[in-house]
Amino acid sequence: MDPPAIRVLVVDDYEPWHRFVSTMLQRQPELQIIGAVFDGLEAVQQAQELQPDLILLDIGLPTVNGLEANRRIRECAPQCKILFVSENRSPEIAEEALRTGASGYLVKSDAASELLPAIKAVLEGKRFISTSLAGHFLVATTVCTQTMQLSWVLTIISGIR
Repeated sequence: MDPPAIRVLVVDDYEPWHRFVSTMLQRQPELQIIGAVFDGLEAVQQAQELQPDLILLDIGLPTVNGLEANRRIRECAPQCKILFVSENRSPEIAEEALRTGASGYLVKSDAASELLPAIKAVLEGKRFISTSLAGHFLVATTVCTQTMQLSWVLTIISGIR
């Protein structure tokens, strides 16, 4: 017996994007699109009603933007995994998206090669960052780690006196 399909809700206000995602996901028998909506408020309502396993969520949406929609979805469907898929290449926006509880951030221009690996990573509980943004996150993580290590060393040194 096959495992149950992973239920996916697609949220984007651009119809050609819906068609692209549908085409990509139809080739994956383990993924089933259970809904496609075009604004943030509908996303929250459908997340609450359908309780999908995964939501592919754009940021620039009418009525309620994707960041706010994700905050609301976290309250009504907390088990749902969120993968932001956006044209926005701003590292600051991507960081904010991840701070709202999303598991990944994919730039749409990278989607042809990265959508399926991003979905797989997110469903496995991993964090996914688009290749075109990964350099920023690597540098930010390295700087943060070095700052924490320096802080730890200074604490030890100050305790030695």
